Amino acid sequence: MGKQVDYEKIEKSAKVRKNVINTIIYVLLTIWAFVVLFPFYWMILTSVKSYSLYNSEYIPQLIAVSPTLQNYKDAFTMVPLAGYFLNTLIFTVVTTVLMLIVTVLAAFAFARLEFRGKNVAFTLFLALMMIPNELVIITNYVTITNLDMRNTFMGLILPSVASVFYIYLLKENFAQVPDELYYAAKVDGTSDLKYLFKVLIPICKPTLITITILKIIECWNSYVWPRLVTDEEAYFLVSNGIQEIRENGFGRENIPAMMAAVVVISVPLLILFLIFHKKIMEGVSRGGTKG
Repeated sequence: MGKQVDYEKIEKSAKVRKNVINTIIYVLLTIWAFVVLFPFYWMILTSVKSYSLYNSEYIPQLIAVSPTLQNYKDAFTMVPLAGYFLNTLIFTVVTTVLMLIVTVLAAFAFARLEFRGKNVAFTLFLALMMIPNELVIITNYVTITNLDMRNTFMGLILPSVASVFYIYLLKENFAQVPDELYYAAKVDGTSDLKYLFKVLIPICKPTLITITILKIIECWNSYVWPRLVTDEEAYFLVSNGIQEIRENGFGRENIPAMMAAVVVISVPLLILFLIFHKKIMEGVSRGGTKG
């Protein structure tokens, strides 16, 4: 009977310890969520403050006393933000489609096809990831300038159609598909391209969705490269528009209007992530798991 009481005490102690640990974890996660989400709250809060109110606050207020939507109107009237949206949409869609074509074909070649020097070529290809982005930007800028592609959509798009990381991620995902499927398809007379589109792509769909979404986010948020190769308003992206609002605000920085523009620009990405966040997690986990 005494042993039974001891077991109950141990069980109760373990349960209490587990509850305490869970409470600490939830508290820490709550604090971390607050730290992560606060910049978004501050962005939205600033976007609904009037320009005069924002500049008159010596101590920033955490609540908008008299919220206004004037900043959102200013964001679209001070600069042609709608045109920048269209340019960004064209840039994002075309770049993502071309990138997917290059990535799928390259990943399939490295994962399934046999050719001389494949391992050496793939090793050298991965070595490109060690090159700093600044050096790549300089090289790309010189190339685009020499080809007279500055202030063109081709100049914006071409340097972004290939990604070593995405090719590596998809190649590892393709390699997880059993070889028996490939050999069986070849016995049935299936071509490599048909096997790619009928077997590999459907199986690896989560990873492809992940790559697509990450590329869309990357293109949508592009700033350095578009700023570098475009100086004509007809080819500006939304990142250029934010900078224009920041620089042209009543003789000084118009932070509320800029924040309003950032909110508008961020909404499509937030919606995209909320819809496909499970696919993103699934794709990343599949890409990093062998077997």
